[in-house]
Amino acid sequence: MEIYIPNAELERKTILKKYKELLLLLYDKTNARQREQIHKAMALAAKAHKDMRRKSGEPYIYHPLAVAKIVVQEINLGTTSVVCALLHDVVEDTEYTLEDIRDMFGDKVARITDGLTKIENLAISSDESIQAENFRKIFLSMSEDIRVILIKLADRLHNMRTLESMPTE
Repeated sequence: MEIYIPNAELERKTILKKYKELLLLLYDKTNARQREQIHKAMALAAKAHKDMRRKSGEPYIYHPLAVAKIVVQEINLGTTSVVCALLHDVVEDTEYTLEDIRDMFGDKVARITDGLTKIENLAISSDESIQAENFRKIFLSMSEDIRVILIKLADRLHNMRTLESMPTE
């Protein structure tokens, strides 16, 4: 495993490069209003995850950008899904709430984001029960909007593609 050495300027340039690559994939499929929504989601995700890092040491924002790219390039989903992919960990991992997402992006994005957010803070006795509740939540959300499961699969796919930064066990 290669050791990651943070470099603020290089990371800033890399984030911009990854974001531009995402926009290029979307450009012909979106109008100016849709691109503005994507930009708003990117700005929020970047701000929310500003001081967070992946286990590899890389800036956390690389992950939502990669998930959004999978959503567009490999699953062929549209603007709402890209917005949700960029925001998929914001409620779970930062101070932002589902109500904040609803206020900024509307009910549809909030519902999908909620479906992507793990269940925590439940008085359940075992990790297996919590995992079962997470699956239950995903399946209930999926019956409302299939994009929940497709974005969740993109999230898991990116996590699998970056396993080299995790301990072997």
